[in-house]
Amino acid sequence: MLKAAPGRLLILFLGVGALLTACTPAVEVAPAKDSADPACAPMMIALPDALADAPLRETSSQATAAWGNPSVVVLRCGVTPPPRTTTDTCVGVNGVDWVMKQKGDTWTLTTYGRQPATEILFSEKNVASSTILPQLAASVSKIPQTYKCVGPAETLPTGSSTGSSTNN
Repeated sequence: MLKAAPGRLLILFLGVGALLTACTPAVEVAPAKDSADPACAPMMIALPDALADAPLRETSSQATAAWGNPSVVVLRCGVTPPPRTTTDTCVGVNGVDWVMKQKGDTWTLTTYGRQPATEILFSEKNVASSTILPQLAASVSKIPQTYKCVGPAETLPTGSSTGSSTNN
């Protein structure tokens, strides 16, 4: 029987561990225009390690995240915020407002009233918005909200009691 020195076993285990982690490459995600905005950092640090039971993965760009292998949710901080007056559907989940757009099977949800804005992309074939939006709320809330949606084509400045689609 061969005897291995403890140091050699440690090196062997570290080498095998490095090979196993090398099997999962970083997810290629294009950075948003304002991904270097310092306001993204607190949110990025607070992102959950798993989303809808999909593990967080390494990504190729600053202020981005992806969950699942293959990715079921992709997040980018620093995207252009939706305009204050929009005809797109706006929903609030756990204190975070999102503007929703669907193209084919893919949904794009962008935070509303937060600068910089955060965008998530996903397919409801793989994951439900009713699962992921509550899980992201605490993290996304790290970027302050300056105005909120009250319905399609309507905005309401924070602290106001009334609003209409003509607000600036």
